[in-house]
Amino acid sequence: MKAVWCVLLLCTVYLLLWPLPIEPVAWQAPVNVGFEGKFAQNTRLSELTLVDMGTDYGPEDFALNQNGTVATSSHSGAILLKKKGEGTFSPWVNTGGRPLGIEYDNKGNLLVADAHLGLLKINTAGEVSVLVDEVNKTPVVYADDVDIAQNGNIYFTDATTKFPAMDNGGTLSASLLEIFEHKGNGRLIEYNPDTGNSVILMDKLVFANGVTVSHDEQSILVNETGKYRVLRYWLVGPNKGQVDILIDNLPGFPDNISRADNGSYYIGLASPRSAPVDILSDKPFIRKIVQRLPGFMRPQGKPYGHLVKISEIGEIEESWQDPTGAFPFVTGAIKTKDGLYVSSLTAQNVGLLR
Repeated sequence: MKAVWCVLLLCTVYLLLWPLPIEPVAWQAPVNVGFEGKFAQNTRLSELTLVDMGTDYGPEDFALNQNGTVATSSHSGAILLKKKGEGTFSPWVNTGGRPLGIEYDNKGNLLVADAHLGLLKINTAGEVSVLVDEVNKTPVVYADDVDIAQNGNIYFTDATTKFPAMDNGGTLSASLLEIFEHKGNGRLIEYNPDTGNSVILMDKLVFANGVTVSHDEQSILVNETGKYRVLRYWLVGPNKGQVDILIDNLPGFPDNISRADNGSYYIGLASPRSAPVDILSDKPFIRKIVQRLPGFMRPQGKPYGHLVKISEIGEIEESWQDPTGAFPFVTGAIKTKDGLYVSSLTAQNVGLLR
């Protein structure tokens, strides 16, 4: 019996006192309305055609160049290309890190937000160079997504300055640490390729994720994954430097955001919201205890496919879902002449809605 009590005592001490990488803070999660109204559950995403990407997986993002070539980033570190008329994606260049967001510039270079290496450029010859790996003498820890304005300025997110993906079990595990802590270590960065200068436009974001330049180039839209919302940072005009909430209280964790037709935007909801995460939002001490539990006992993302389309003023226009999670952890989409390519954190193939 004494041995049992000793084990219980050790377990209690561990759950209460064992050092942690996170320092949770209290916040108040908005009430989750779930899959109701314009988010009503459907199976529209189950109509996906799967496009082969060989032995690779995790097509996180897409970019489309002037020749009709579609690029995607992958879990292995490779950038894969599907040229016009081809039926599959083939490896092109490996960054040696974990490429996430990608975007072509007007010279055919591919800009890459690499979670391990920072903001990269891959020229048309396939040569990789680092553009930004630190800002204001602080390292870029987790470059996540990137977009380019018509004037050449590049905007990218550093999802968290505290939890490097390479040191915390990968991009998904590191994102969970940032979201569960909820202190806000993410930021939006503007890089001027002409001067080589980088400026922090926004900080204290709870996992700064997808980013896109608005259709009118007046603002930058940023997905704040940990708060289930999309923010708008004004670049010009009377609201310059201010931040508005474009859409709030989403039923899932927003990942990438990209421009669609007619002033709209595609947003991938990587996973539905977690009831334990919301319930424990104002209980940081209990979140510490939960973080000390074995991984399988902590809140995890649910494999549920969900892509939405919103208007310029944040109204829901479309919602594609796959409740079975056959195409899980959707990150975003891009429209091409082939149809709508759909990306994912973990899928074995690229999705295509024709």
